[in-house]
Amino acid sequence: MISLQKRLNFAVKGENFLEFRREQLIFQLRKLWKDYVITRKEFLSLFKESLKLLYFTYEEMGKNELFLISKLSRIQYKPEVEIHHLKKAGITFPQIKYELIQEEKLPAYTFENTSHYLDDLINKLKSSFSILIQFSEIEDLILKHAINFKKINRRINGLKSMIIPKLKFNIKQIKGILEEIERENYIRLKKTKDLIIKK
Repeated sequence: MISLQKRLNFAVKGENFLEFRREQLIFQLRKLWKDYVITRKEFLSLFKESLKLLYFTYEEMGKNELFLISKLSRIQYKPEVEIHHLKKAGITFPQIKYELIQEEKLPAYTFENTSHYLDDLINKLKSSFSILIQFSEIEDLILKHAINFKKINRRINGLKSMIIPKLKFNIKQIKGILEEIERENYIRLKKTKDLIIKK
């Protein structure tokens, strides 16, 4: 019975801790959601502007010319990506460090036969990459927090609906059995006392 009582106390403490952890996750999710909505708006706005500029560039230059310039520009730019895994509040998440290094200062195209939208398009695409990375980091964090929240919820429900009631029921049963044994012993002792008095 002492062992069951200890287990019950441990289960109750575990439930309280998980409740506290769940509240923390809800707070983090609300904060992340605000960041997510802001970053998403920013990314979609940049993406729309990039598509408009791409359309105007296609219109002025043609698809093949732009494709050729993009092939030549690959030599000029060198992207560097570093991924670090951080652990915060029991959740491991990646942090991406992105840098686009321009090896040559002059562009890989001339200004005569190209669209005047091309420079704006390149700048928009550069900035949209960094926003895209930021957006994907926040999205990944939200997903991991949501998965963790689901796990904690399942554990709390398991403790509340199965483990704690079962332990309480077992303790109640053992207490009942012990009380029954105590009553039997009391009656036996009383009868023995009565027999001794009669003799």
